[in-house]
Amino acid sequence: MREFEKGVLGVQLCGSDIIVKTLIEQGCDTVFGYPGGQILNVYDSLYKYQDEINHILTAHEQGATHAADGYARVTGKVGVVISTSGPGATNLVTGIATAYLDSIPMVAICGNVPTTQIGTDSFQEIDITGVTLPITKHNYFVGSVEDLADTIREAFKLAKSGRPGPVLIDVPKDVQIAQCEYEEKATVQKDEPFAAKDVRIIEAASIINFAKRPFIYFGGGVITSEAQVEMLELSEKIDAPIGCSLMGLSGIPTDHPRFLGMQGMHGHFASSMSMHNADVILSLGVRFNDRVTGNRSKFATGAKIVHIDVDGSELNKTVNSVCGLRGDVKLTLQKLLPLINEDKKEEWMKKVNAFRVEEETYLDNREGLTPRRVILTLNKHLGENTAVCTDVGQHQMWSAQSLNFKTSRRFASSGGLGTMGYGFGAAIGTAYGPGERSVLITGDGSFGMNLNELATAVRYNVPVVVIIMNNGVLGMVRQWQTLFYDKHYSNSVLQRKTDFAAFARSFGADGEAVTTPEELDEALAKAFKTEGPYIIDCKIDKDEFVLPMLPPGGSMDDIITKLEVEL
Repeated sequence: MREFEKGVLGVQLCGSDIIVKTLIEQGCDTVFGYPGGQILNVYDSLYKYQDEINHILTAHEQGATHAADGYARVTGKVGVVISTSGPGATNLVTGIATAYLDSIPMVAICGNVPTTQIGTDSFQEIDITGVTLPITKHNYFVGSVEDLADTIREAFKLAKSGRPGPVLIDVPKDVQIAQCEYEEKATVQKDEPFAAKDVRIIEAASIINFAKRPFIYFGGGVITSEAQVEMLELSEKIDAPIGCSLMGLSGIPTDHPRFLGMQGMHGHFASSMSMHNADVILSLGVRFNDRVTGNRSKFATGAKIVHIDVDGSELNKTVNSVCGLRGDVKLTLQKLLPLINEDKKEEWMKKVNAFRVEEETYLDNREGLTPRRVILTLNKHLGENTAVCTDVGQHQMWSAQSLNFKTSRRFASSGGLGTMGYGFGAAIGTAYGPGERSVLITGDGSFGMNLNELATAVRYNVPVVVIIMNNGVLGMVRQWQTLFYDKHYSNSVLQRKTDFAAFARSFGADGEAVTTPEELDEALAKAFKTEGPYIIDCKIDKDEFVLPMLPPGGSMDDIITKLEVEL
C-alpha cells in the first residue's frame, strides 16, 4: 500500500516530501537541478519518489534553469529547477532572468540555511529572494512547513497565469526537515483568462475596418494564448500580411502564404518594410523593444497601432497606440472578429508582393558552406515536431531568418536577455518535453559557454544534434566592430584550437567536422539516426554578416541589405 492515499487526512510528511509530493500533484513529471548541502533533504525525497518524478542532473545550475525553460517552451507546462543555497542559487539567476524577459513559466526551488542562521552570513547563505526580486513574477521565503504545499501551489498558479513568468521559492533546511499534515489537492488552474473591454474592442474594430494597408505583428503571446486560428482568420478577413518577433517564430507554419517572417533589426526585408509602410499595425501579444522599432521617433510614423496584450504594462510603454486592449489575445480576437468587415486590398498586396520580390534579390544564394546554406540543409532533415534551439549571436539570426517550422512551440531562443550559453541546456529540456530529438544551432563562442552540458546529454543519452557555426570569432561582435568601430577587433578573435569532433568523442558522444554542404548533408543524416548527442562542426568564414540589418539608432529608411565595406 502506498505511503499516501489521496484524500486521506492526517498523513504526516516532512517538508522535503511535501515539496516533491506537491510537484507530482501539480503534474510535474521532470525536474532539472543540482544537489548541495542545503537541499539534500529534497534530494532524499526525490530518491524516494523516483518512480513518480524524473530528475535530470545537469553539469551546472545555469544549464538546469535553461533546461527547465526549454521544457516549458515546448510543452506549455511549468518548468521546474532545483538548487542548493548560496552559489547554487546564484547560478540560477541568469536562467531565471532569461525566462522572465521571455515570459516563460518556471518555478525555481532553492534550499537555504536553517532559519536560525538566516542573516548571520553562515556558510553558503545568500538572500536569493532579494537577489531575484526584479527578475521574477514573485518569490517566496517559506518560514513554516505548514505553508509549504500551498506556497508551491500558488507559485504554479502564478507562473502560468496571465503573462507567464518565473517564480522562486526559498526553503530553509529546517523547514524541509519539519513535519506537518499533508493533503493532496487538485492541480491548480491558471487564472481565468478575460477578453478586453467591449468599448475597446469596438474602437479597435472601427480603426481596423478603415485600414487600407493593415499589417499583423505577433509575438510569443499568440503562442501562449493559442490564438493562431483567430489571427489567421483575421488576416484573411482584412487581407493583411503577417510578421512576427523572434518569440513568435514557429507560431504559425513558416510556409503560410501570408507569413512574411520575423521583423526587426535582422528581420526579413519584406516583413520589416511592410510594417514600415502599413497604415494600421495590429500587434498581438508582442513587445515593441528596440530591436523591433529602431529609432522610435521614426518607427511606423504613418501607422495607427492597435495593441492587444494580456499585460497592460506593455500598452504604450515604448510606442504610442491609438487603441490599447488589455486582455487575452484569443478571447479578444474572438469578440473582435464578428465586428470586422471582409475586404480585399489588391493595391496593398501588390506592394507587399513587390517587397517579397525585392527580398529575393538580397538572399544569399552563394555556393559553399555559407550560413544560410547550413540552415537550408538542416531544414531537409527536420521533422514536423523537431524542436530547434539556438544560442545568441549571428547563428541565432541566421536561424530565425531561414528555419522552417510546421508545428507551434518548436523554437527556443533567448530573445529578451540574449543569453549566450542558453542553448545546450534548452536543447536538453526541449528533448525531454515532447520526448523527441532536438537540434541546437550555436556558434563556437556561445558553445564555449555551455559545452559542459554535453556531459549531461551523454549521461542521459539525450538525442540532440549540435550544429556549431565555427568561424573562430565572436561573429556578431565582429560584425559591429567592422561596421561601426573602424575594424578594431578588440577581443573578438577567439584564437582557440578546439577540435570539437575530438571533444565530442572525449565526452562519449560522436561528431565530425564538415566544410561543404554535401558533407553537412551526410553528417546530418548520420546525426538524426544516432540515439544520443551528435556534434557537427561547420567551418564558416569569419567575415560572414547577418543581413538585413538596421544600424543602431536607425530606422527602416536606413536598412542595410548588402555589405558595403571592404573587408
